[in-house]
Amino acid sequence: MPGTAQFASILYALGAFFSWGISDFVGGYAARRFNSFYLAALGHLSGTALMAGLALSNHEVLPPLSHLRWAFLAGACGGVSLALFYRALSKGNMGLAAPVSAVLGAALPVGFGMFTEGLPKALPIGGFILALAGIWLVSRPEDGRRPEGVALAMIAGFGFALFFIFIKQAGNGAALWIAASSRGSALLAAGAITLIGRKFSPSYPLGYGLALLAGCIDVTGTFLFIRASQTGRLDTAVILSSLYPALTVLLARFFLKEHFTRWKTVGMVATLVAVPMIAAG
Repeated sequence: MPGTAQFASILYALGAFFSWGISDFVGGYAARRFNSFYLAALGHLSGTALMAGLALSNHEVLPPLSHLRWAFLAGACGGVSLALFYRALSKGNMGLAAPVSAVLGAALPVGFGMFTEGLPKALPIGGFILALAGIWLVSRPEDGRRPEGVALAMIAGFGFALFFIFIKQAGNGAALWIAASSRGSALLAAGAITLIGRKFSPSYPLGYGLALLAGCIDVTGTFLFIRASQTGRLDTAVILSSLYPALTVLLARFFLKEHFTRWKTVGMVATLVAVPMIAAG
């Protein structure tokens, strides 16, 4: 892999890290007073509109249907998983739900990437291990009980893993169209569940704006992840972008005054140290 391309992939993945960290905080906060599937559907609507509008304005060529099928599959998995994830975040402690989902969402694609693309160098492997350990420490229960939302976060993490793997299979076509297609599929999946189950309440006026905002920020992260996976290794893109719980936890600590324990601090430091180790590959 050429060094320039790999460096670009790392920058894209870090961009996804920031986007997803912020969008998860906004969505998780809104989901405390808003139905999670309705919230996700609104976010997918704004995300689809944003990516499709950018693709049209940039005159990007629509990828072949064989590639878009993978984007549709990725979107269906990611769309439902995001709604479950928002519900997990709304259950109480974002600092637990976000990392648990990220660990599962990262582990499977990393294993898949190593299997299909070969093992990276020793230093990035050490960074992968340190990053996963850091995420686990952030999510580590410290009162002997499994906190609320962890089961939902685990299910969401599995769905996110499938999203990462499927979106990589969508190929190197126009990333804006791939993002728009995956988000359109997510809209259909989450929208159908919302309509069939009549999942429109609870809701509140500000929640609509937060849902649309979270959707735009989240799909920006999706676009950046697609570019990261197109220009570099899947495992590197997944691990770096999956460090987003660190940002979600920091935002929850700063704005919501969530408790930040010693082990969470250690985990946060571990994830930050892992970034340059992974980038060195």
